[in-house]
Amino acid sequence: MSNTTQAAISASVNAEQQINDLSGEWKRIAFAVLGIGLFALFYFLPQLPPAVDPTGKAFELSREAQLSIGLFLLAGVWWVFEVIPIGVTSLTIGVMQAAFMIRPAVEAFAVFMDPSVLFILGSLLLGVAFTKAGVTTRLAFKMLSVVGEDSRKILLGVFLVTLALTLVMAHTAVAATMFPLMLVIISMYGKEDVPTNFGRAMFIGMAYSAGAGSLITLLGAARGPVALGFFKEFTSIDIGFLEYSIAMAPLGIIMVLITWFLLSYVFFKPEQDKIDGLKKKVDEVNSQMGPMTGKEIFVIALAVAVVAILATQQFIPAIADMNRSIPILMAAIIMFMAKLFTVEDLEKSVPWNIVLLFGGAMSIGTCLWVTGAAEWMAIHWLTMFQNANWLVFVVAIAFLVIIMTNFIMNVAAIAITMPVALVMAEYLGVNSYLILYTCLAAAGLPYMLLVGAAPNAIAYQAKQFTTGQFFLVGVPFTILALIMVAVFALTVWPILGIPALVK
Repeated sequence: MSNTTQAAISASVNAEQQINDLSGEWKRIAFAVLGIGLFALFYFLPQLPPAVDPTGKAFELSREAQLSIGLFLLAGVWWVFEVIPIGVTSLTIGVMQAAFMIRPAVEAFAVFMDPSVLFILGSLLLGVAFTKAGVTTRLAFKMLSVVGEDSRKILLGVFLVTLALTLVMAHTAVAATMFPLMLVIISMYGKEDVPTNFGRAMFIGMAYSAGAGSLITLLGAARGPVALGFFKEFTSIDIGFLEYSIAMAPLGIIMVLITWFLLSYVFFKPEQDKIDGLKKKVDEVNSQMGPMTGKEIFVIALAVAVVAILATQQFIPAIADMNRSIPILMAAIIMFMAKLFTVEDLEKSVPWNIVLLFGGAMSIGTCLWVTGAAEWMAIHWLTMFQNANWLVFVVAIAFLVIIMTNFIMNVAAIAITMPVALVMAEYLGVNSYLILYTCLAAAGLPYMLLVGAAPNAIAYQAKQFTTGQFFLVGVPFTILALIMVAVFALTVWPILGIPALVK
């Protein structure tokens, strides 16, 4: 090939790249303007009408609440389409609250260091510790020695390990633990620097499996104990640990298996059916690893101690009121004292973009809550179904919770929705237990946005998928989740002694 021909081809490739870059830039600007336009719409609209619940009580929408809805929409558009880095969008949420006097700056930014955000930071640090000590590499190779070379079996192995860990650990900590393990697997797949279908399936599937697995016991996420507390307050019914797990375990397990099937056979079929030579490499590495080192034992012991404290906290009065972020942050402090961590690890290994992301999610969620905007939206939505068939009403509850959970804390979504839903359930004769389990199921399955759950954001750090890809896959999964809630309400939960209707 002549130099002239090579130069022509190179120029053509460069021109095409410039066109693609320009097209991407125009799309980014368009979505930036769309977000600003949605906020401007709510800024200039006159005061919207009040929401009226089934008892006739009116809920006025204040000026601050109306602006918070506009900000909520702006943040959603910017997060989905990555108009600016997701952490910077979170900072924008705080800035606009203060600039437009929705809330004072001290309130808007205070939640950026909320204990829930610090719990996520501690979970990320725990994952870094597992990697530095070599625990994740050992776990990865042990699992691979069991599942073999088949790509889809490897995915199933990852999802089942994630599910198993969520039975005793918060799903945030599980995702932080699984993340470095999966990076090891991706490196053995041979394309760790390039996004692949296998990588997308594995990291998105891990996030989905962490959410579904966290439904099964009260240890998987804070939403379970909080929801049961709300339920007892409203109904005077106390639901035990085992009773809860019997009702939720079938849904959690089935959703993990469906996740594996759809991601590996439909949405992201692996490029390679198997990883050739994997078994031989795994055997070699396992034989070279030798016994566990002192560092590995130390990190595992700290992790077990954190899990033990979180698992038994509700049964020990002395620590019952201690915030769940304290044990995991204490573990991080101990690891710094033991020089397992350095300042460089804190600066380079912690994805601060993700920490900021959840600070912003907390800020907009709190803003919607304290201004009354969330309650206004919930009442407007649910009263549309107050005369509907009971199943339509239940699915409407699930839809509201699952959409809200993608933007604000799942605990807040439950707190906003459950009181209204329980009042309306009495009019329709719907079992209050069904309302509880529907809210919990929907709150554990935020499939569309990274801010919906910490595992979503942690998985994003692998750079195997974009926020847009995550959203597009999440839409059919969200529809599937709503269908599964309807199926369980019609069949499974009645078999387990939870009828849909009560006399």
